[in-house]
Amino acid sequence: MTVVFIKGDDETLVAQAVKSAVDGLLGDGDRGLMVDEVAEANYTASEELTVAPLITSAQTMPFLTDRRIVVGRNLALFSKAATVLPLVELLALAPETTDLVLVWEKGAATGRMPSVPKSLNEALKTAGAEFVDAAPSGRGRKSMLDERLATAPVRLNAQARRVIADHTGDDIGRLASLFEILVSTFGEDASVSIDDVVPFLGQAADVPPWELTDAIDSGDIGVALEKLNRMVIGGGRHPLQTLATLHAHYQRALKLDGAPVFDEKSAAAHLKMSGSTFPAKKALTLSRRLGSARLRSAVGLLADADVALRGSSGLSADSIVTVLVARLARLSRA
Repeated sequence: MTVVFIKGDDETLVAQAVKSAVDGLLGDGDRGLMVDEVAEANYTASEELTVAPLITSAQTMPFLTDRRIVVGRNLALFSKAATVLPLVELLALAPETTDLVLVWEKGAATGRMPSVPKSLNEALKTAGAEFVDAAPSGRGRKSMLDERLATAPVRLNAQARRVIADHTGDDIGRLASLFEILVSTFGEDASVSIDDVVPFLGQAADVPPWELTDAIDSGDIGVALEKLNRMVIGGGRHPLQTLATLHAHYQRALKLDGAPVFDEKSAAAHLKMSGSTFPAKKALTLSRRLGSARLRSAVGLLADADVALRGSSGLSADSIVTVLVARLARLSRA
């Protein structure tokens, strides 16, 4: 039995740590068969707050697989020795076929993060648990930032690391999405300078959605991300709204792929669009420029982002859409 104990009050960093721990335990296994996540909604399903659902899941034998991975979220709800006793007992008696990822994080109604009860801390040490501080403070947070910059999937020069550190501050959770964008843009292990990084950090006022789609279609990743920041941060648009805008944009182009249309008027008629034919012209231009294969890739990226926004990723919603925009713009530039 492997036990990983994750502690932190930064939702993004905790989610990333949980994903990393589960992925490490899962390997090539089937997530649907092996992983079971138990959280606050399970503990409060009955009239009394209880950790029993987690205990039951952890004691369930695997089915059609050799092992099970049980993730216990929101365990800071059980901050008293009496309420955490079943978990202490579980650590001594859990089946060897069960791996545990236990997450000491607040629940929806929790105030300050409570301390881990001494009995649980001792039981974890006895079980040989791996302790992960997902959101350290003070020097620990600076060390985490320095380590992540030093081990980034791209090679950042000193100026680039400095501007990222200054821009990130305490929000280390943003690094994962930034690194993914830089890899999508420049490639893994590429040398990245401050001039390469700066376009991905800016914030400004709102812009209309067509400015974003025009920038994506042109393949200009820096401008596309600038427009996205201005829409989401300056305009207050929810990431799902941005995703809906992009989905409609590519759906029009997809409908024209292979259709019997020859100009913007016939394209508008095929799309059943009234009024100006200019949007139809842009859709036709995009459809012809990308072609069937890249259109299918774009739709796949949109579908992946949609799934990620529903909770399958450790990234924040804003980060998911940022990565999507960078990849779509890169696709247009290919």
